Amino acid sequence: MADPAFYRPASGEIPTNPGVYRFRDDVGRIIYVGKAKNLRNRLNSYFARVDSLSPKTYAMVHTAAAVEWTVVGSELESLQLEYTWIKEYKPRFNIAFRDDKSYPYLAVTLKDRFPRAQVMRGEKKKGVRYFGPYSQAWAIRETLDALLRVFPVRTCSTGVFNRAQASDRPCLLGYIDKCAAPCVGRVSREDHQKIAEDLCSFMAGGAEKFIADLTRQMKDAAADFDFEKAARLRDDIEALTKAFERNAVVLPDSVNADLFNFVEDDLEAAVQVFYVRGGRIRGQRGWIVEKVEDSSPEALMDHLLVQVYGETAAVLAAGSSEEEMNHNLNEIPRYINVPVLPENHEKLEEWLSGVRGAKVSISVPQRGDRVELMATVAENAKQALNLHKTRRAGDLTTRSASLVELQETLELPEALMRIECYDISHVQGTNVVASMVVFEDGLPKKSDYRKFSITGDAARDDTASMYDVIYRRFRRYLTDEAPGARVRASGQISEDDLHSKEPAKFAYPPNLVVVDGGQPQVAAATRALEDLGITDIYVVGIAKRLEELWLPGDDFPVILPRTSHALYLIQRIRDEAHRFAITFHRSKRGKEMVKSALDTVPGLGPVKREALIKHFGSLKQLSEASAQELQEVPGIGPAMAQKILERFTPSVGDGAQKGAESEPVH
Repeated sequence: MADPAFYRPASGEIPTNPGVYRFRDDVGRIIYVGKAKNLRNRLNSYFARVDSLSPKTYAMVHTAAAVEWTVVGSELESLQLEYTWIKEYKPRFNIAFRDDKSYPYLAVTLKDRFPRAQVMRGEKKKGVRYFGPYSQAWAIRETLDALLRVFPVRTCSTGVFNRAQASDRPCLLGYIDKCAAPCVGRVSREDHQKIAEDLCSFMAGGAEKFIADLTRQMKDAAADFDFEKAARLRDDIEALTKAFERNAVVLPDSVNADLFNFVEDDLEAAVQVFYVRGGRIRGQRGWIVEKVEDSSPEALMDHLLVQVYGETAAVLAAGSSEEEMNHNLNEIPRYINVPVLPENHEKLEEWLSGVRGAKVSISVPQRGDRVELMATVAENAKQALNLHKTRRAGDLTTRSASLVELQETLELPEALMRIECYDISHVQGTNVVASMVVFEDGLPKKSDYRKFSITGDAARDDTASMYDVIYRRFRRYLTDEAPGARVRASGQISEDDLHSKEPAKFAYPPNLVVVDGGQPQVAAATRALEDLGITDIYVVGIAKRLEELWLPGDDFPVILPRTSHALYLIQRIRDEAHRFAITFHRSKRGKEMVKSALDTVPGLGPVKREALIKHFGSLKQLSEASAQELQEVPGIGPAMAQKILERFTPSVGDGAQKGAESEPVH
């Protein structure tokens, strides 16, 4: 472990301004980001009495090798910069709130030419309205199915929409009046946009208005003896009422609030939030956090609110139109109720009010219905933490046993915290590609997956390809490891360093390299590492025939029992690498097939070939295209379209079926 005395900055060098500081480890990775009203006081607290620090802070200070800081103009700016850096660098010693499940939302893509309503998960995007989150995707689909009767907005994918537009025939929902069918021109773009906006207004709390308007229209139709229209409106009212009454009434109709609560133990905390809009619970969401840094409940709430609303702020802060401001009002409510006031809650209120464009109040309920509802939120958090610990106990036990067994079987000196697996994929030596998948703590880390294209001499056989991939990957590791000069012992960071990106996670070395293959592939991977001078990364191969493990230089493989947890883990890693490689290979092969088939068309240059590939995507769709569809591609006129048709349909002039006598060119 590093000695903090070696990189401790002199007290006089540290400014007393507000700012954000970063601790880095010995390879330059940011391991902790914090903010401070007074940088000198805060940083000195880490070094004044190191032995008196809490265990987690002590570990962070001794893991770090440098500390840097950035002065900002105000506490509000430090709040925003801290969130940005935590989101970008994901420091290991910062509190990181992660969803205890991937929550689905009802999303309406208002940014699209023809907006679409659909189920969405993951990060929020600008120009998309979100409603929820819901506990289950089927709940969204039930709600949406009821609402489509009144708001027949498009729900189909881009591919289905384009096919319907090309064939001038709507999909099934268009025939049963659950889609306005803008694909075939039943409604104009403007009318369809209005339908989507009405759906958003209903979901944002305008249900009573729509139901009241429909009720008035129904009565007017009945008074005019238009009973057919009145019956249709009655059914619409029932559909809206069913969707609207799905949510329980908990507060007065005028109340929009987010209610947070949490429970914690020494290691973890579970957070829950109820989203109340128009007095009704519109959604619920939960997070589990590992308490990697010692923090009070006030600090925990501070981190939580910054991370929860920081995502919304990043998407919505740039919006200035009336529509976007209304969206902000729905995303960030007037009231945020918490069990304890967060640190710097005044600055948080100022920040959120600026994003929302209206006043935001953060408070602790003292009496009435909100206190009872906060108790319900806390009970949900307690149940979520218990469920998480029950599930994790089983998962951690199995994963830990697998990793320990594999380490002992291979007689490796280090715990297998990170494993990388490589696989080569090709068809008879063509379109050779390789995949790299990463498992950390026995779980896939898909953000670190990589794909390699292999050409030239390296593509002549699997061993040459394996050598090429391993050499390229770890040469990059050595290259990225070299700029250690960026890590300073102390002091201000330069303007260039401030805006520079972290070294790519690609560069972090694994404890074990797994190659798909036997002794030849293992020997090739080992030779590549030796040629680079790397001796502390271990290699093993898994052969498909008997699922045996091959170590470098051994004449006989290691045979694991069929019921071994370590074997299950290594098989899972190998299969994931194989899946990833096959997916990349198929994509590359498909593009090459289209390109090679177009090479024989007279007068068709590379720019137009790329345009055709981009437009149609596959050889099959291109071969089935008509002359009119071909001419939709920029640069393709009637004469060139005819030449392309003749390439895929030699007998087109005789009226033969298009493609009947064509042969694919590989």
